[in-house]
Amino acid sequence: VQLVESGGGLVQAGGSLRLSCAASGFSFDDYAIGWFRQAPGKERERVSCISSSDGSISYADSVKGRFTISSDNAKDTVTLQMNSLKPEDTAVYYCGAGEIKYSGRGCRGVDYWGKGTLVTVSS
Repeated sequence: VQLVESGGGLVQAGGSLRLSCAASGFSFDDYAIGWFRQAPGKERERVSCISSSDGSISYADSVKGRFTISSDNAKDTVTLQMNSLKPEDTAVYYCGAGEIKYSGRGCRGVDYWGKGTLVTVSS
């Protein structure tokens, strides 16, 4: 099982970044895929989650209207488009997959994690 994140980097406030999560080794359609982030000294928080099984999407209040999550089931890839970035968005962003088809857990119970990609937003 692998989740590989890409697309992080350094950007000025107000700029955009596009993160991608490439999944392999499990049944992509049976899982919800989420983006989580962890800033220095803070707990990991869920940013967004998408479930291809029922089409549900959720966002943290702090990113609503700025971030957009999408899924390409043909490529087993989930993308997070981040616009209007703020310095407080600076964090390591992780991709996580939680089984949802049989357990219903989805992003509430992540089974697999990627290694993360660093996003730094300068003021």
